[in-house]
Amino acid sequence: MPGITGQGTTYNLPNYVGELFAVSREDTPLLSAIGGLTGGRSTTATLFEWQGYDLRDPDANRQRLEGAAAPDGEARVRFHANNVVEIHQESVEISYTKQGATGNRSTDGMPTVSVGGTVIPADELGWQITQQLKQISRDVEASFISGTYQNPTDNTKPRKTRGLLEAIATNVATTTHTAAQLTADDVLDLAQLAWDNGGIRETETRTIVVNSTLKRALTRAFVTDRNYQEETRNVGGVNLQTIETDFGRFNIMLDPYVPKDKLLVLSLEELAPRFLEIPGKGHFFAEPLAKTGAADKVQLYGEIGLEYGNEKAHAVLTVGVTASEKTAAEPAAQSDEPAPAAQSDEPAPAAAKRSAKKA
Repeated sequence: MPGITGQGTTYNLPNYVGELFAVSREDTPLLSAIGGLTGGRSTTATLFEWQGYDLRDPDANRQRLEGAAAPDGEARVRFHANNVVEIHQESVEISYTKQGATGNRSTDGMPTVSVGGTVIPADELGWQITQQLKQISRDVEASFISGTYQNPTDNTKPRKTRGLLEAIATNVATTTHTAAQLTADDVLDLAQLAWDNGGIRETETRTIVVNSTLKRALTRAFVTDRNYQEETRNVGGVNLQTIETDFGRFNIMLDPYVPKDKLLVLSLEELAPRFLEIPGKGHFFAEPLAKTGAADKVQLYGEIGLEYGNEKAHAVLTVGVTASEKTAAEPAAQSDEPAPAAQSDEPAPAAAKRSAKKA
């Protein structure tokens, strides 16, 4: 059934009896693995940034002569990247009657009747707040993956955090292979891009994130065809399957919010939610609003953004799609207007991209 907008009453939020089943997905594996709505780090500005550095390439011929003068000084230049926190704000409003009439049972158009005993949910307001928090978590999960960066100069447009698909600019590959044709080499070539640029070095957090179609392709390429037995391990409270590759053991995260033609290789230790702390309230809180009648109205509010660390530690593969998949594809845009894809507010060197096309 669809949701409602406005005040919840005994007329538009009917009660039924029996066990209450959830028909929508509630899992947010990526967000849960990196801290959820209660983990991560605080920020004191809507635009937050982080910095990094690299070392020069090793040189097997850098020896000095005996008695030579000191060489010219050298130093490493740090780089920076940034992102913004986006606002998630929802509200729940339940009439006094609806909160009190827990014994009413809807009879689909006929007058309500009292059945006594316990009706699920007994606390309508609390139950609705819980569902809103679940919906916010799903919104954040989708944003962290495919969000399009937006940092407006005025309050006519919302701030939008940059998601992983936009943030990854260096280790980008494509293949003409569809999911049904995906090979182990397609995935290993992508993993090698991340490895060669310093990523996927942590054993416990080396992770491949895919939707259902590419999960089946991974199972075929790395398990079925190689007779390898899948194992599992726990990362950030999320139970993940693992596969063995040339670059070590990878966690496999099945995420419904990843587009079906994308395969992400992530270094999870680089990722963290960033929260704007509201004085006296914290982050992601529920607070009652002023009363204007015989109902309770509660606001849920939080500001959150994604810190993705060194984008070179991650990689993304775009696979080919079939004609039927192209027809069924839905737009994944997060914004009604085009948004810049820059990594920071300052110009950055053009990132090298590699296309790993397979015949």
